[in-house]
Amino acid sequence: MWQMLKDRLRKMKPAQLIVTYYFLAISLSFGLLRLPWVHKPDQEVSLIDSLFTAVSAVSVTGLTVIQISDTYTIFGIVMVILILQLGGIGIMSLGTFIWLLIGKRIGLRERQLIMLDHNQYNLSGVVKLIIEIIKILLIIEAIGALLLSLYFTQFYEKWSEAVLHGVFASVSATTNGGFDITGQSMIPYADDYFVQMVTILLIILGAIGFPVLIELKQFISHKSGPFRFSLFTKLTTITFGILLIVGTLLIYLIEYNQRFEGLSWHQGLFYALFQSVSTRSGGLVTLEVSTFTEPTQLILSLLMFIGASPSSVGGGIRTTTLAIAVLFLINFSRGRHHIQIFGREIHLIDIFRSYVVIILAVLMSMVSVISIMILEGLDVITVIFEVTSAFGTSGMSMGITPTLSTPSKIILMFLMFVGRVGLISFLFMIGGNNKKEKFRYPKERVIIG
Repeated sequence: MWQMLKDRLRKMKPAQLIVTYYFLAISLSFGLLRLPWVHKPDQEVSLIDSLFTAVSAVSVTGLTVIQISDTYTIFGIVMVILILQLGGIGIMSLGTFIWLLIGKRIGLRERQLIMLDHNQYNLSGVVKLIIEIIKILLIIEAIGALLLSLYFTQFYEKWSEAVLHGVFASVSATTNGGFDITGQSMIPYADDYFVQMVTILLIILGAIGFPVLIELKQFISHKSGPFRFSLFTKLTTITFGILLIVGTLLIYLIEYNQRFEGLSWHQGLFYALFQSVSTRSGGLVTLEVSTFTEPTQLILSLLMFIGASPSSVGGGIRTTTLAIAVLFLINFSRGRHHIQIFGREIHLIDIFRSYVVIILAVLMSMVSVISIMILEGLDVITVIFEVTSAFGTSGMSMGITPTLSTPSKIILMFLMFVGRVGLISFLFMIGGNNKKEKFRYPKERVIIG
């Protein structure tokens, strides 16, 4: 039996193996959340709700059908932290780290899996990449946990409570998990700029992409001569920054005389900034998003649909996908059939991939929205918000998640899973093996537009 399983896994394509490992991670997480010591004595959690929480935690989304603080014991909360770490670091990253600890040789197949899991194009240096990712992520989480734990001592009588809240908040923000144990997300700290700024920085560091953080570390330690950032780092950082600033301004301007009426300029600005940052994949909120106007809710939905950067803890179509698609539109309107930026030219295959991801994501989201509307009878904006939150692994919610039927929860679980795994990996999983074309047909033009 074990040998048959090993043979079957060996025959799988790397993309299929990645998806299989994520399924196994969800199964393991589901098992952990069903342990007898996880729930408080008076709490009953159905199998579907435990599975939903497991999928949400592994995909570091944050959509929940239960209140973490009311449902789970301290042991259960620790289990959620571990699952968030598993989802944030990535299945292959954590697996590689364990292999290295036990002295296992990292072979070609394992390197291919790591390369695919982190959207890399070269096999060389992938193991070193994993080590750097884990080191950087743990250091960021440790610093965040220390700052928040020390700060929270003024709110909690016991230092153990302050540490628990500090560690959970740091891990949830850094992994962009979107979970909380306050019962109200970040609303209790809506006017606390210190907690907000620490959380904002942790969300950004988790969502901007591990290659960016690694290059930033190299830049800081670089001693002599000019340092050249990669095209990926330049493109994703600029796109990330533009989305953050534009999102903040749009939210602030739309809600200035609406939700933010009567607030000081800095209160409104911080509300807008926090929500804009959180759409990258953070999922934490400082006010109820259901109190926003419909235009703002649609903007938040669009931002969540875009999501975080590739090779990060976030989901969505990713920032570079949007950047390449927009750059190609601009260049095409000027009569150019290629993209040149920062002294480099974008590969044609990356342009194709960008549009494939966008088209498939739009179609998948549309089908999900229509299906949930039919199943639940909810209004379109509420459903769009929930669907884009699941696909972008953000975790923001209009508050309808606990009331959804089982079929609707399954749809959201599928979106969370695909959002975390990535549409390219998902396509490779359901597609056939790459085949070299033996012949080509004559080309012929087709009228377009």
